[in-house]
Amino acid sequence: MKKTVLPLRRSSVELVTPNLSCRAKTNVMFLKTHKTASSTILNILFRFTEKNNLTIALPANQLVHLGYPETFTTSFVEEFRTIGQNYNIMCNHLRFNRLEVQKVMAENTFYFSIVRNPVSQLESSYVYYKNVAPAFRTSKDVNEYLASPMSYYRKGNYKQNIYAKNNMWFDFGYDNNAEDDESYIQAVLQEIEQNFHLVLIADYFDESMILLKHTLCWDLDDVIYFKLNSRKEDTVQTLTPESKERVKAWCSLDWKLYLHFNQTFWKRIQEAIGLEELEKEVNSLRARQKELMEICLSDWRPVEKTRIKDKILMPFQSGAASILSYNLNQDLDKKSLRACQKIVMPELQYMSYLYALRHPHKKRKQLGFPLFWNSF
Repeated sequence: MKKTVLPLRRSSVELVTPNLSCRAKTNVMFLKTHKTASSTILNILFRFTEKNNLTIALPANQLVHLGYPETFTTSFVEEFRTIGQNYNIMCNHLRFNRLEVQKVMAENTFYFSIVRNPVSQLESSYVYYKNVAPAFRTSKDVNEYLASPMSYYRKGNYKQNIYAKNNMWFDFGYDNNAEDDESYIQAVLQEIEQNFHLVLIADYFDESMILLKHTLCWDLDDVIYFKLNSRKEDTVQTLTPESKERVKAWCSLDWKLYLHFNQTFWKRIQEAIGLEELEKEVNSLRARQKELMEICLSDWRPVEKTRIKDKILMPFQSGAASILSYNLNQDLDKKSLRACQKIVMPELQYMSYLYALRHPHKKRKQLGFPLFWNSF
């Protein structure tokens, strides 16, 4: 007998009642930083786009990012000249350029991003971009790299080496090789605060989703997620205590970025929710997540690439990382299967699907997605 439980809605789990006095925000720009759990947020935004039939600024032609690592311009957006400043959602990788982004998004757009502790962020980047960044390629492991980074890093290769130093600073549109000057750093942090209404913290992801839900006036199911683009545990490299301190010095701009917005994050939590209410809502989110995992997944956790049964759910594999995905229950009805597929769909496949859906007259991006979606 097939399970019929979806679309994803409240069921037996008691959820916090949404604030009926505010209206859900549907004009949203997310700056997708690297190795910060941003692929999971991208999936949330893709599903919100579909659920509400919104317009989304997708990469033009066969691009998979909005021009990254080049500084963003409107030419990287599909059909910008036709659609103009009428997009609701923007969330694919780009290097932030406020003036150009504002040409794409409405005046009342909500801007947000996410940062992560640079210690774990750099380790993740090292493994994932091992074969991409010249600075990573010739070192044995992340500890060897951090013992003498200037032996491997060349400023002249900055576009190839953006992942190797202050990558988040670069994503926000600034020079990742800039000097660690306090007045410069404070000016940049102030400018980021002016450009973005909210900066989340990947290290507190569930808490971030609750704050996002409150700030956007969304329902809990709008921010439910299954963790995407995670990697096999044995590919995580252990940093020595010395290496952890070296990250803070080598990526000092990212470190100060993280410290600043970790502080503002908890201040926003206190002002908007309070710690007691936050704990209740995080528990509700986790209970709902567990409920949906029982419904959707044949395994309780993500599986390594060799065990992924449906290869259409295979995420992009990079470097020394073994990126995980999910196996779905086979006894779901068609509607439920579709909803479950979307919550686990890797970002490139989901982006490809949305591109075909929104731009049917254009050549499809050379990426796969479930065959029955072809009939949409």
